[in-house]
Amino acid sequence: MKNTLLAAGLTLAPLGALAQEMDEVTLQLKWVTQAQFAGYYVALENGYYEEEGLDVTILPGGPDIAPTQVIAGGGADVIVEWMPAALAARENGLPLVNIAQPFAASGMQLTCWGDVGIESPEDLDNRTLGVWFFGNEYPFLSWMSTLGIATDGAAEGSVEVLKQGFNVDPLLQRQADCISTMTYNEYWQVIDAGVTPEELVNFRYDEQGVATLEDGLYVMEENLEDPEFVDEMARFVRASMRGWKWAEENPEEAAMIVLDYDETGAQTEEHQIRMMGEVAKLTAGSDGSLDEEAYQRTVDTLLGGGSDPVITAEPEGAFTHEVTDAAQN
Repeated sequence: MKNTLLAAGLTLAPLGALAQEMDEVTLQLKWVTQAQFAGYYVALENGYYEEEGLDVTILPGGPDIAPTQVIAGGGADVIVEWMPAALAARENGLPLVNIAQPFAASGMQLTCWGDVGIESPEDLDNRTLGVWFFGNEYPFLSWMSTLGIATDGAAEGSVEVLKQGFNVDPLLQRQADCISTMTYNEYWQVIDAGVTPEELVNFRYDEQGVATLEDGLYVMEENLEDPEFVDEMARFVRASMRGWKWAEENPEEAAMIVLDYDETGAQTEEHQIRMMGEVAKLTAGSDGSLDEEAYQRTVDTLLGGGSDPVITAEPEGAFTHEVTDAAQN
């Protein structure tokens, strides 16, 4: 019996050691479980994180969850965040650093009724426009500044900003002439409500020259001083990008994986498959590395806020290639 137990102990010891060697990583998403984050769920489901020696926990977001606050409170190691919010937080004392940029393009747009006389951005004055806040308003405010349109609604030629909830009701109920939408989500909610594409006019931020980077990966700057943390993040990014590429190539299967992780049951198969197809257009061609030209465009857009810019000075140390360089080696 003693020899049997000893043999069992010798057999089990390496397994215990292996379990202890798994590095725990907590990822905070910017929004709820949906195909916008498919790459991370695919990497988890397909075992890519495990292959990199990582035990990853993915925390869904929501309307009352700010990723910047979560990481500031120590609730996550890495977050998915839009660069405007991250740079604003950095200037305000939260030293976030972009370590990877899976999304190469912006999906943000303004969707307007086509029967209200809006044909170009210059027609937006004297209108009511739905705008997301909690950091998502920054690209819009910068855009209005470049157009010379005030956003207080008090004077002739300004716009009335409606603080838009995370739904499309203000447009459908004609409370606003235009609302904020993402190409992969809210726009299709409008279509699903019975509106035809021909009834709408869309202004893509990309096409207006004021697009800012979305859905980057951010960590606290002080953590990057630890070589072990940098190594963990390199492995995390490498596995995540494997997940994204698999999701691009297998959009329907990726959508099904996302649905499996949706504990709310709120998502539908049709919507998630369609979303994955649109998100794949934004991640296409990205290897996770930050494009410095796109970064500078984002900074310039945020600095160009007139009397109320999103950031007031050129950021320093707001991104690093160290993690993605290591991930690709």
